[in-house]
Amino acid sequence: MVGLEGFDGQLLKKKWKSLSKLSVKYSNTKLDEILSVRTLFDYNVPALGVGFMFFLVSLYLMKFATDELLIAPAAMGFIFGLSRIWDAITDPVAGYYSDRTNTAMGRRRPWMISSVPFIFFAFIMIWSPPAGLERSFSGVWMAAAVILFYSAMTAFNVPHNSLGAELSPNYHQRTRVFGVRHMVWNSGALLALVAMHQLIVGEDPRGDAFYIAVMAGTITTVLIFWMVFRVRERKDYQGRGEKNPVVAFSDVIKNKHAVLLLVVFFIENLGGATIAILTPYISEYIILKPERTVFYILMYLIPSIISVPLWVSLSRKIGKKKTWLISMWITGLGFGGMFFLYPGADALISILAFVCGLGAASGAAVAPSIQSDVIDYDEYRTGKRKEGTYFSSWNLVFKTATGITFMITGFILSASGFVPNQEQTETAKFALLFLYAVFPFCCYISGAIIFSRFSLDEAEHMKIREKLDRTDLS
Repeated sequence: MVGLEGFDGQLLKKKWKSLSKLSVKYSNTKLDEILSVRTLFDYNVPALGVGFMFFLVSLYLMKFATDELLIAPAAMGFIFGLSRIWDAITDPVAGYYSDRTNTAMGRRRPWMISSVPFIFFAFIMIWSPPAGLERSFSGVWMAAAVILFYSAMTAFNVPHNSLGAELSPNYHQRTRVFGVRHMVWNSGALLALVAMHQLIVGEDPRGDAFYIAVMAGTITTVLIFWMVFRVRERKDYQGRGEKNPVVAFSDVIKNKHAVLLLVVFFIENLGGATIAILTPYISEYIILKPERTVFYILMYLIPSIISVPLWVSLSRKIGKKKTWLISMWITGLGFGGMFFLYPGADALISILAFVCGLGAASGAAVAPSIQSDVIDYDEYRTGKRKEGTYFSSWNLVFKTATGITFMITGFILSASGFVPNQEQTETAKFALLFLYAVFPFCCYISGAIIFSRFSLDEAEHMKIREKLDRTDLS
């Protein structure tokens, strides 16, 4: 149980009569607040386009760059790693200034509008490097495009996630918000699979990539503008960010619940990134069925989408912590089984992908909901609302973890003797299976063991919210 420092029970008894008058108003406006379907739709609809872009980059850019542009795997690993170093600067900046922004539109939406042109052009740059570039210049172009893309996505995602945490203070409504976001995000991933399939089987991958990028950029632009002009921000959160950036981020480190979540989130995403990076390689060089790549990823995404309502319902019954722990063990065991893949193991990889997708859905819905509760604990301690600071910290951890996995993958493949577009040596095959199975298994199980120490449950969050909301009403 969390110790609520300064929570004065005697003072509450003395003020019981005045607070009881507020309790009816409080219960009707805070704990019992139910978000409309329209609000959930309007807020989450940009995730369709953004999810498409993220998944296409995560799923296929590595292979597109190594096989089509002939950029070395180690070079691509370095590029992704370099982009994460840059994120160490941009993520905290976006989070801090998003909290401090004070305009008629609010503090989140101006950032999202500003990100649109950069998202559009960076995505086109990634998939359409000029023809005739030498291999070294192709690497430079790709580095600039990837860094610009992730920077623009930071300017959108940090404020967007922060706004999601602000939509409702209700413990379970937050899980609903981020559960729907995950479903819409992965629906974008399904569309990315269609695009990836076209890039795999098409006769002109470069030409197809350009048209796909332009179409995706246009649609995403429209969806972001739709959300910005349909969703309103809470006026009572305006101007409540921490003025001093050092204090803002030191508060994150001082928040014991936040630190534990950062560690767990980092470890989990180290392992989870492998499904996106390596599935095309596993399909082609281990299963020997490259044409089935899209199907295997589909077997991961479908349960990840349709099981969200199940996980949201389960979290209401047994709590967010137990729900996420169960999913970590499921996902870890699913990945561990991938080590036994062999040529023609079509059924085995399909079943295991389904298991991994089933477990991943819980973490995607429950984790940001728990993060929102931790932000409430921070407000209880400091009196500030720092959603941007907190979500930028988690966003940085996510990107750092995936970047490290990209770097590890690139260097290990190069060191193992991997050569694209031909049969691999036993050493290279072992490296692929180790990265795809053993590494994520260890990450998820370690994350579950650490997360078992998390102590901010619904009862303690209720006490925190009552304290905060009664202060607001008074």
